Amino acid sequence: MAMVLDAFASYIGDYLKQVVQDELGTMLGVSGEINKLGDKLLDLKNFLADADKRNITDETVKVWVGQLKRTMYEAADILDLCQLKAMEKRGPSSVEAGCCNPLLFCLRNLFHAREIGTRIKALNQRLDNIKQRSAAFNFINLGSYEDCHSSNAHASCQGNPSRETVGDFDRSAVVGDKIEEDTKALVALIMRKGKEVNDDIMVFAIVGVGGVGKTTLAQKVFNDEAIQGGFIKKIWLSVNQNFSEVELLKRTIIGADGNAQLAGNAKDALHRALMQALKDHKTFLVMDDVWDKGAWEGVLKIPFANAAASGSRVLITTREGRVAQGVTAIQPYHHVDTLAPDDAWSLLKKQVRSSEIDEDHINTLMDIGLKIIQKCGCLPLAVKVMGGLLRERGGLRRDWQQVLDDSKWSTTKMPDELDHTVYISYEYMPSYLKQCFLYYSLLPKSRNFTIDEVVAMWISEGFIHGNSNDLEELGKKYYKDLVSRNLIEPDKSYANLWVCSMHDVVRSFAQYMTKDEALMAKDGDNDILAELSSQNFLRLSIETDQSQSGELDWKSLQAQQSVRTLISTIQIKMMPGDSLVNFSSLRTLHIESADMAVLLESLHLLKHLRYLTLVNAGISVLPENIGKMKLLQFLDLGGCTKLVNLPDSIVKLGQLRLLSLPQASMVPRGFSGLTNMRILDKFRAHMDGDWCSLDELGPLSQLRFLELVQLENVSAASFAANARLGEKMHLISLIMYCTSKLGDDGLVKEKEGVSEEEQQRIEKVLDKLCPPPGVEDLHISGYFGRQLLSWMMSTSMVPLNNLKTILFYDLACCTQLPNGLCQLPSLQVLQVCRAPCIKHVGTGFLQAAAASFPRLNVLKLFDMVVWEEWEWEEQVQAMPRLEELVLCDCKLRHFPLGLASNASSLKILGLQHVKQLSYIESFPSVVDLTVIDCPDLERITSLPNLQKLAIAKWPKLKVLERIASLESLGLEDYTMEELPEYMRDIKARHLQLFCRLLLLSAIAAGQSGTEWDKFSQVEHVKAYARDGDNQRKWYVLYTRGDNCKLDSNISSSTVFEETLSSSIVDAQGFDSLYKMRRSTFSYVCGLVRISFLEDMMTREPTFVDGRVLSLQDRVAVALRILNSGESPVIAGSSLGVNESTVSLVTQVFVEAMWDRAMHHCSWPGSTKMEKIKHKFYKMHGLPNCCGVVHTAHITFGSQNPNHEENDAVLVQAVVDPDMRITELWLDGDLLGSIEKYAWLNGGKVKLSDGSEVGEYIIGDAGYPLRPWLLTPYQLENGLPLSESKVEFNRRHSAATAVAPRTLARLKDTWKCLQGK
Repeated sequence: MAMVLDAFASYIGDYLKQVVQDELGTMLGVSGEINKLGDKLLDLKNFLADADKRNITDETVKVWVGQLKRTMYEAADILDLCQLKAMEKRGPSSVEAGCCNPLLFCLRNLFHAREIGTRIKALNQRLDNIKQRSAAFNFINLGSYEDCHSSNAHASCQGNPSRETVGDFDRSAVVGDKIEEDTKALVALIMRKGKEVNDDIMVFAIVGVGGVGKTTLAQKVFNDEAIQGGFIKKIWLSVNQNFSEVELLKRTIIGADGNAQLAGNAKDALHRALMQALKDHKTFLVMDDVWDKGAWEGVLKIPFANAAASGSRVLITTREGRVAQGVTAIQPYHHVDTLAPDDAWSLLKKQVRSSEIDEDHINTLMDIGLKIIQKCGCLPLAVKVMGGLLRERGGLRRDWQQVLDDSKWSTTKMPDELDHTVYISYEYMPSYLKQCFLYYSLLPKSRNFTIDEVVAMWISEGFIHGNSNDLEELGKKYYKDLVSRNLIEPDKSYANLWVCSMHDVVRSFAQYMTKDEALMAKDGDNDILAELSSQNFLRLSIETDQSQSGELDWKSLQAQQSVRTLISTIQIKMMPGDSLVNFSSLRTLHIESADMAVLLESLHLLKHLRYLTLVNAGISVLPENIGKMKLLQFLDLGGCTKLVNLPDSIVKLGQLRLLSLPQASMVPRGFSGLTNMRILDKFRAHMDGDWCSLDELGPLSQLRFLELVQLENVSAASFAANARLGEKMHLISLIMYCTSKLGDDGLVKEKEGVSEEEQQRIEKVLDKLCPPPGVEDLHISGYFGRQLLSWMMSTSMVPLNNLKTILFYDLACCTQLPNGLCQLPSLQVLQVCRAPCIKHVGTGFLQAAAASFPRLNVLKLFDMVVWEEWEWEEQVQAMPRLEELVLCDCKLRHFPLGLASNASSLKILGLQHVKQLSYIESFPSVVDLTVIDCPDLERITSLPNLQKLAIAKWPKLKVLERIASLESLGLEDYTMEELPEYMRDIKARHLQLFCRLLLLSAIAAGQSGTEWDKFSQVEHVKAYARDGDNQRKWYVLYTRGDNCKLDSNISSSTVFEETLSSSIVDAQGFDSLYKMRRSTFSYVCGLVRISFLEDMMTREPTFVDGRVLSLQDRVAVALRILNSGESPVIAGSSLGVNESTVSLVTQVFVEAMWDRAMHHCSWPGSTKMEKIKHKFYKMHGLPNCCGVVHTAHITFGSQNPNHEENDAVLVQAVVDPDMRITELWLDGDLLGSIEKYAWLNGGKVKLSDGSEVGEYIIGDAGYPLRPWLLTPYQLENGLPLSESKVEFNRRHSAATAVAPRTLARLKDTWKCLQGK
């Protein structure tokens, strides 16, 4: 019942009224029948509201209602055909969208006139019979919804099987302390350890009725810090009533970071893939909304039991205790209770509160509110839906009383599983909103549908009608009304209600209401094929190709000849010869299938089609006859990425309101005739003579959204001027793209940069693309002009008084931000991303004028990589409403004085990679500060209202003070070896720390550790260290109020000895064996100490006799195998250590030395370099020489008993005269880095002949000659070298001899480099 009789009758009535007004009935000779048709519809409309209501609960009415609906659908089809015939007569130039009086043109063809008249007469007779039969039902005249339920309905405008949940939760729906207590109790139960706890996989269950909050509680548990830190893999599965075993396995594999595609659809293969993904990983699995024990027992239990590590846990949510029993969940199960009355009242007030109804007024209605809550059963979802209804009804006591007294609370003829609160909310909806609500429930959950797509479908079905100019705006009001009533819920990851979802309880009711008209084919449905063969549906929604009686393919759908909506989000199997010929009534078609090309030739047969979305990367061409689809209004081809050239006939689709194109597509000429276009997405600015260019956009005056791409192709500003953007008074959003000139590093790609001619041309082009005054959103990307657009620099040119959002991306050559923006009265969001030429933001940005940026809420400046200064004098008033400021990747030295003193509403401050900033202070209004990788930051101070502070990578930060209101502190630095000293004075309630394992172990030591005085005063501490990709592998949890309780999975039982065992040193003596002095050995131990300590916490290498290797033992083992070049077996046997331990210890040692000791082989500083140059001159007579470069292949590895080839590494080194390596590269481009980073940039030396020589290095003849790289002179044309050149070669040879000797000594010391 997606159609609501009362609402759809209005849609048909609009057609007939136009017919009567134009006296077309007389012209057709059927004026009497036309008048009768109108009268009968009017008579029927008087009791359609009652018929709609009784259709829900009275089986005897349903057949009659079904016949009336089919008759109304046929009426709509007849009027469509009239319009099409009229269009044929008028020709393409006379196409007029929304025309409801095309019957006039049928007179030119008597056959069509007679056919239309005959069909109207037959339709009238059917309505007569339907009306006669209605007497048996004793319908009463309720009028419309607006007459019987609301005096202000037009104030604003004229257990679901497919439920999908995610692991994130909506904090706004959480009230009271109960859920916090429940979360804490469940987490404690899941994380419990001890001898009495079974290490096998354990299942826990949350049990409760629909809408009580099971999912919300499971989400809270899933996101708890202890859970996130205690398990390597965390998987969230939304299971649902009709699950598919194959799909469930696939989603579990993906959740476990496995590869489901390789496994195909075979259950055995999927089991193996899942076990491979889970193998030896401690896993936490949430199975939400489980209706059948088979989801666990028959599908997932075996692979989990055979592969997941001990200690893995499973949490299910279910409505049935028998399901919990069937999966052998740990008893007692956790039963979710309904809300306490006080908490339910708090939730209701949250939903009702609005700008018109404040909390004080709501509290005066508490007596009625509590009674309504009681009727809701204190279920959270029911309370939210009822809150949405009461907010719509208004704040009058009589309105609330009417809802409380409504008889529908006690309706008994609906299935028990349906929520009566949703029913009441539905009944209080206007009829036009009911059918939109019901239609929304048909959308597949496997795909996100945007507000534009949903509204377009509503329009296509005739649910939104009236003034053709306002349909989209009206549809968005309906959409927002459903959000306001809490019947659809916004997805918080999208802005502006772009995507919403529908709760399973709400969807269950809506789909119950549509069951006679619509089929939703989902994974696990009992027998889709049987349903398709037994009933004719008007709407099909398909997101599975599986059925118990066979595979669902295109032929399975052929019997559904009355279908008006077909939405498929899966790959339906299609064969050559399949077509759309049987679906002539389709209004809406959304199809995603790789085999879809076979259907294209029959696409033009869909004469009634208004909405078409094709998602198929394989389609490269559309048929020419697509131009016959005259009623098509919405065409989305964005998913057809291989589609390049659109057919010429597309310009004949005169009713198009939306066209979304692939990025590379080209539009044929004649596009200017599509004057009904509202949304044009990715229009390519191509200048080829055979294809449409910007000038054809001129007549498209109805555009609301326009996205232009590849604007760099526009050869002259005159083409842009002809687009006449400034005249498009309805335009709301404008996006302009040029292909970016910037690389991944944020700098211009081409070394030669952008030519001045290119800059001037693009400046002129975009200057002519000036938007109209009413535009609200403006995005400019890839612009490479030097100056920003003149119409942005001065509001006097174009008063953009409605502009709310401006986004700039990839401004390759702009040297300043536009001056005029500060005067925009409505601007709320300004974002600049990647502007590599802006070094200075001057006073012109604010213009020292009154009310600069008066409404700006959000300012984000990203990747302005050379930006250093921001001028804003303290007396210049600006940005009084700025709430969020984010700076990323710049060199800003300090904040301007005017920011702190004028931005009095600033609440959120985010800084990332701000390189030269040394302090943050005196922001009195900031409550949330995030600082990430600001290397020069030294102090944060005087933030009196700061509540939340997060800092990552802060090497120089020493001062953190005068932040008395701090509630939460987050620190992240994996190089930190101890907590900073300023922590002693921090009085935050919460501390979250991500650090290295060494520091975490010191925290785990509690009062006996070195860090106790720095964190013990904090109420709650959660500290973590990572292991590979698991950021929370190791944890410490501390609660001050619970007797300073510490909980950790780090064992502190092992004492890390640092003495050298006697068995490690033999009679040869230490120095001769390890080729270094004891003092050097101690220094090396200090370098690797932390790495070995952290490794010890995960494993304890031992001697063969069981003794634990100390720090010095481990270093000695590693040095032994590296010095001697022996195999791990031989070295281990002489040291009393097994082979695997030798290999492991050596690997940890090498990685630690690479991390901690490579600074010894990095380019020398200026003082050290002067000494090197002095020695080269003194020893070899080479002035200003900085080193000898040498390249060699070294085979790394100890003796290989299996005679396998060891890996060879390309080594590039620079050596000084003392045979020390001053720069070392492995498999890299050393010379390229020397040139790129200008390492040889020291002072020049004046020679005896008066010439000067800069710094250089020397190398053998195999190196390329560079100004800074000198190689020996070579003979030229067989002529002998001059004496000076011979002398240079002699000195050069003597100096370069040091390099191979250095390498030979290195190999002799570390025989592992000999690769034998």
